[in-house]
Amino acid sequence: MDNTGLTGSTTSDAEGVLAVRSAGLQWITVAGSYFATEDGEPWMPIGQNDAISWPELNGLFRRKDIAGVEAHLRWLRQSGVTCLRLMLEYAQVRHRYFERPIGRFVPAMVRLWDDLFRLCEKHGLRILLTPFDTFWQWRHWRHHPYNQRNGGVLDQPSRFLVCTATRRAIKARLEFAVRRWGGSGALFAWDLWNEIHPEQAEGSADDFGDFIHDLGAFVRRLEISLYGRSHPQTVSLFGPELRWRAHMPLREPIFRHPDLDFASLHIYEEGTIDHPRDTVAPALGLGRIVGEALAETCDGRPFLDSEHGPIHTFKDKKITLPEPFDDEYFRHMQWAHLAAGGAGGGMRWPNRTPHVLTPGMRRAQRSLAGFLPLIDWSRFRRVHLGGRVRVSRPDVAAVACGDDAQAVAWLVHRETIGPNGMLQADVQTEPVMIDLPGLAPGSYRIVGWDTAAGTQAAEWRAQADGRLKLEVPPFATDVALAIRRC
Repeated sequence: MDNTGLTGSTTSDAEGVLAVRSAGLQWITVAGSYFATEDGEPWMPIGQNDAISWPELNGLFRRKDIAGVEAHLRWLRQSGVTCLRLMLEYAQVRHRYFERPIGRFVPAMVRLWDDLFRLCEKHGLRILLTPFDTFWQWRHWRHHPYNQRNGGVLDQPSRFLVCTATRRAIKARLEFAVRRWGGSGALFAWDLWNEIHPEQAEGSADDFGDFIHDLGAFVRRLEISLYGRSHPQTVSLFGPELRWRAHMPLREPIFRHPDLDFASLHIYEEGTIDHPRDTVAPALGLGRIVGEALAETCDGRPFLDSEHGPIHTFKDKKITLPEPFDDEYFRHMQWAHLAAGGAGGGMRWPNRTPHVLTPGMRRAQRSLAGFLPLIDWSRFRRVHLGGRVRVSRPDVAAVACGDDAQAVAWLVHRETIGPNGMLQADVQTEPVMIDLPGLAPGSYRIVGWDTAAGTQAAEWRAQADGRLKLEVPPFATDVALAIRRC
């Protein structure tokens, strides 16, 4: 096996699979409602979905442009990005299969991932890794190496989660990845299954919990045996299924499974997030859904929106949103996610032509990264405040979370939307009074953050007596508040 590009030292097991043992990046752990490095430094997933065949990473394949990819990753890090969500294979195109035939790990793909892990280690980026691209795998099943007609073990994709032989193949893929890259701190976490779905289990969700336990326990045991520790785990779900299939047992395995370390959804609310007409309604919808998800978890574990975006606009309507509109939509979405109690700003699926984020979206990520040090995330035990926040003006909406010592709030105008669906920045505004519950008596420092400029806009003090009443200075479109007891 070619080991070019591996980081750290390596050891070979009996089958010749190389286990990467990295002395580089610290591993990420769950720390209360958020994440931290092993030495306790808060860490937030700021990033988006990417794919090994999309423009910015495509140069890794057959090493066509390693230098270009490295320059891109360096720029991402400078933009505040900490994490990419990636699929081990992206089956939209036929020359990115990770196995071909089943059980043979394609050398060019292994080398691609060797290089990507090496570069992420070098530049301080981490990967949320999922083993299969279940969307294109389903759509292009006739070509997939797991198909019996191509020498695989599975007769039809509707049995992916229930076929015993397929389960062995899934574990073999995961084992290869764990041994090859599982020792790297560049691996943030395992998304054990992308968009788990009843149609992958012959129309049933009854055994989702057992499937998650089987895969999760297998990966955890293997990691502990090799490295003495394990990476966090989650399983993602296409969020609208919670409403479409409300009669099915979907919530327990996604939000409360005892083997999972954090919860994640793909938040594509119909008519707002998936097909936005303005830049405010989608963000308020996202904030509400994050709040509902936190209520489902019950134990305060981290929650992460690991996919969102204008999927209906792009995929079905064949429209790429105008860049200024999309930049504002993106910015509003990430602040609503954080203020509602999510970890980081959520992870956009680009849904653009070309399939990359815009420079404006990167500036928004840098702004979010600049705000984060204003809160002590290691001690923050947030709850979603939802409708418990009182706002003095009906034309201003608030999304907020807090505990007894800290809070994060995002305020946005919602009645100054122009004909283009964007907020009008030249409208005369007045101060806004907000009233936050749950904060213990004492003095608080409040920082107002200009989300567009990425700079502090105001700072003041206020007293709380079980509720915190604030007069927020005028703001043109939106403002984020970091609230912390002195």
